[in-house]
Amino acid sequence: MNALRLGHTHLKVRELDRSIAFYSTLLGLHVTERVGDSYAFMTSGPEHHTLALQALGAHAVQPADRALGLYHIAFEAPDHNTFAEAWQRLRAEGIAFYPVDHHISWALYFPDPDGNGLEIYLDRRSSPQGGPLWNGRNLPLGAAEVLSRAA
Repeated sequence: MNALRLGHTHLKVRELDRSIAFYSTLLGLHVTERVGDSYAFMTSGPEHHTLALQALGAHAVQPADRALGLYHIAFEAPDHNTFAEAWQRLRAEGIAFYPVDHHISWALYFPDPDGNGLEIYLDRRSSPQGGPLWNGRNLPLGAAEVLSRAA
């Protein structure tokens, strides 16, 4: 059997419009289809969708922090400037994020409006300061290091 490719992620959210605005503004996704106030399908590429949003309403229950399930969804920045722009956009929007140097990547971890975990990362495996393996590395990543190299 040939390996399968991950096609999309489906998230349950409280408010569809709020989530659409969040994913559009911060991650550059756009809506390809909307089904009333229940579903929205979003992508940044030619696919019908890479992210499906399903609105459950304001009273949806938040999963417990230590419950099994999805930890986060990762979005890859195509280059250093895009990663630096994401850093600046998160800061400008007042969204708390946790930056980490994993050696194989630089990562920004943050929640969406419903507490779903998200990551924006820059693959650094082929950079001079990067490496081919993670090896459990979780070092601090500072703004000066990220923003000083942006063009």
